Amino acid sequence: MARTIAERSDVVPQLAEVFRSYGYEGASLARITEGTGLGKGSIYHFFPGGKEEMAQAVLDDIDAWFRERVFLPLRQSAAPDGVAAMLRAVGQYFMSGQRVCLVGVFALGNERDRFAQRVRGYFDEWIVALAGALERAGRDPAQARDLAEEAVGAIQGALVLARAAEQPALFMRTLERLGRRLA
Repeated sequence: MARTIAERSDVVPQLAEVFRSYGYEGASLARITEGTGLGKGSIYHFFPGGKEEMAQAVLDDIDAWFRERVFLPLRQSAAPDGVAAMLRAVGQYFMSGQRVCLVGVFALGNERDRFAQRVRGYFDEWIVALAGALERAGRDPAQARDLAEEAVGAIQGALVLARAAEQPALFMRTLERLGRRLA
């Protein structure tokens, strides 16, 4: 039986999990209604633009979370504190390696071109914010950029590897090593 949700924002986390599980192309209306517990009418009331509007809302939600808990601390905190805050937040967000990166799912799926600008913006902002923190810690700009790219790549790769190996602790060990490397 369909349930009632008062706010559009209430359904966004559930939509994120549907997209995370099935990707954009695999998130059929049947899977969306099943995953959210909402009927088709409620879904289209909140998202008259359909699945693309749903995906944009999910990406907006992810963007807001990362801006507040990852990018802003990297920009505003003393370098070691900002990097430590980033690693804690990333561990929390990805549930210690048990949750895949939905932006990464969109980057790799057939929907890549549809969301390319959003995906590129997410990763670019993360790398720039981290590189800035590393520069404030005394790294030269080129080295800071290289380390930031390496760190974001290691986080994304560790998510995939932890999921494939069914070893979430592997992700957390990667974060610990990155903390030492970036210190």
